[in-house]
Amino acid sequence: MSVWRAIPFVTAGLVLAPIGVVLSSLLAPVGDIWQHLVETSLPLLLLNTFWLACGVIAGTAILGVSLAWVTAVYEFPGRRFFSWALLLPMAMPAYVTAFVALGLFDFTGPIQTTLRNTFDSDLTWFPEVRGRMGVIVVMSLAFYPYVYLLARNAFLTQGKRSLEVAQSLGFNRIQGFFRVALPMARPWIAGGLMLVLMETLADFGTVSVFNYNTFTTAIYKAWFSMFSLQAASQLASLLIIIVFIVIAIEQRLRMRMRYAESKISGRAQRMPLVGGQKIVAIGFIVSVLTVAFALPITQLVLWSIDAFANDFDSSRYWEFLSHSISLSSLAAALTCAVVIVMVYAVRRHPSIATRNAVRIATIGYALPGTVLAIGVYVPFIWLDGQLSAWLSQWSSIEWSQVIQGTLMMMLIAYLIRFMAVSHYAIDSAMHRITASIDEAAMSLGLNGWSIIHKIHIPILKSGLFTAATLVFVDVMKEMPITLMTRPFGWDTLAVRVYQMTSEGQWEQAAIPAITMVLAGLIPIFFFMRNTES
Repeated sequence: MSVWRAIPFVTAGLVLAPIGVVLSSLLAPVGDIWQHLVETSLPLLLLNTFWLACGVIAGTAILGVSLAWVTAVYEFPGRRFFSWALLLPMAMPAYVTAFVALGLFDFTGPIQTTLRNTFDSDLTWFPEVRGRMGVIVVMSLAFYPYVYLLARNAFLTQGKRSLEVAQSLGFNRIQGFFRVALPMARPWIAGGLMLVLMETLADFGTVSVFNYNTFTTAIYKAWFSMFSLQAASQLASLLIIIVFIVIAIEQRLRMRMRYAESKISGRAQRMPLVGGQKIVAIGFIVSVLTVAFALPITQLVLWSIDAFANDFDSSRYWEFLSHSISLSSLAAALTCAVVIVMVYAVRRHPSIATRNAVRIATIGYALPGTVLAIGVYVPFIWLDGQLSAWLSQWSSIEWSQVIQGTLMMMLIAYLIRFMAVSHYAIDSAMHRITASIDEAAMSLGLNGWSIIHKIHIPILKSGLFTAATLVFVDVMKEMPITLMTRPFGWDTLAVRVYQMTSEGQWEQAAIPAITMVLAGLIPIFFFMRNTES
């Protein structure tokens, strides 16, 4: 087997290794701890995770589909601005929205305090912010852009023609939406909801801020509170099984679907909204943007101003920032380098087996960060033990740790987790390079590595920039992998946010949080410049 043919299989093996390690923990259950979990918290974890997933899917479906339909099919003042502005909440990490919501709406927050003083009431009617509904609302506001983006693309291909077809069948606009337009957009909406489900199951920061126990928080507590990596691995294996079952069901349902897309209607004329309809549409969009982005970012700015004088230590925060930027930059460079080599390998050997290996290599995005942290940590412990024993035999120094607790472990976990993010952008750009270009380069004496360096990379600059930017921002916001695998004392902005929010210090968490939000705006503005509004 040639080197190029082997690359996708080696990469797929790198992804499958931590999954296999985690699943293998089921073969050696930890009796006492596992029995304690089953008798006390496991049923509650399953119930909490189930209701959280159902609630967030319902919330993001309602918000994402309705906003996509309004901005794609109707014309009203400000539509061009709102069509991209509704993506801004993607720059706001869900756990940042979570602690802002608690800081504002909790019992001691300014909202309830003002209402109690104004109306001289104990506010027994005020909803419980820290309950399940609070977590669902926050996650729905943070994740709806996934559904909005894909659903809007689907509705743009339909235009108003789907409503015209419905009217020809005797339906009004509402009936036409539910009977014709919505079913036709089902694959896109299902894809967005799958992303939402994966993000919900993988989330650690939001649920920990709300003290809402799910599988991800239980994995973290089993490892760092019960000091049982084996119990954490077994909980993680159950979460992997749940994720794969969901993926299998979604793919099974998708296989039964048959849809046709008409490109002719892709830019069909929009229908104008008038009178009350226009006011309702604009009011709905402004309300969502205000709650999901404007209110949190404003509160973060205010808290940052208050905390700057007392909490800001330039040397310490520069250290947080430098750690975050260096980690994100290294992860983006490593991920893009691996993906571009893997994509070129598929280009050289486009067999079914090779393509399946690439699909396996990109499933890491569906795995929660807590699962990957454990899956990478366990083999590193074993490898570290082997290296320490070998070095101790050949030297007079007693070695305890060699590679455990190093940046290498973090970067491998980031690579597995975010390979899919960069693959889509680079693979799409690679398709624009015709095979004749490669053939011409080979006729001039260039081989595979020199073709990538001298031909492909210059042509792929746009796709590489997109991929690197997305990975950079995702790593900047990633909390569980960073929190569970970082070297001692290697704190980042995300870790600083977790430390402050776990102690209820919202104002101190605002400075690192707003820095991450500003970094998250980079791909949003890049997307704005390269898409139709």
